[in-house]
Amino acid sequence: MIWAIGDLHLDHKKEKPMDVFGKKWENHEEKIFSSWESSVAEDDRVLVVGDISWALKLEEGEEDLRRIDALPGKKFLIKGNHDYWWSSMNKLKSLNLKTVEFLHNTGAVDGNVAFCGSRGWTDIDATGFDEQDEKIYKRELNRLQLSIDDMEKRAKDLAIDKRIALLHYPPFNAKGEPNDFADLLTAAGIDICIYGHLHSFGHKFIVEGEINGVRYYCVSSDYIDFEPRKIEV
Repeated sequence: MIWAIGDLHLDHKKEKPMDVFGKKWENHEEKIFSSWESSVAEDDRVLVVGDISWALKLEEGEEDLRRIDALPGKKFLIKGNHDYWWSSMNKLKSLNLKTVEFLHNTGAVDGNVAFCGSRGWTDIDATGFDEQDEKIYKRELNRLQLSIDDMEKRAKDLAIDKRIALLHYPPFNAKGEPNDFADLLTAAGIDICIYGHLHSFGHKFIVEGEINGVRYYCVSSDYIDFEPRKIEV
């Protein structure tokens, strides 16, 4: 079984309470951990689509990562826009987490399912989009392509039933139309895309369902009531 959730915004130091963003966020960590433990089995897979910890450095975020590692299931993680702790793959791997795999310019295969992913970025039509945003946007597109390529390399000669992409930012513009990231997913033959990032009033921009051959799910934690969402494959 495959589950997904995004925007955990963990803070084991309790220095960044999320209830400043609304009553719904009260005790959000307890809600996430409780529902995760009651729903996810040890042999399930959990896709975590960024904004994992408020930590600024890896050594500060390690405790939050180990808390995730101790939860049931095998986890695949991508970077969100607030994951400043995210370091090089060598440093991430040096944590020797037992149930966590980081996707960063890389793909993965687990059983008959292949995974790829990247952070993504705000859409080019967004207000205030500037030259720096354009550089990041193009870089993230390239990183997604690298991840897809690595996924396909790992999947070569294997019987893959589904290809799933993890993004943090939604691959749509404000009108709900597919952008370059969505076009890349379609061209790559991705079956399912999981994304997060949208909170509160941002939920009105959520797009789900099948578009151009890709089935989209939004799993921002406050959108799914802080309960991992089952992904039908």
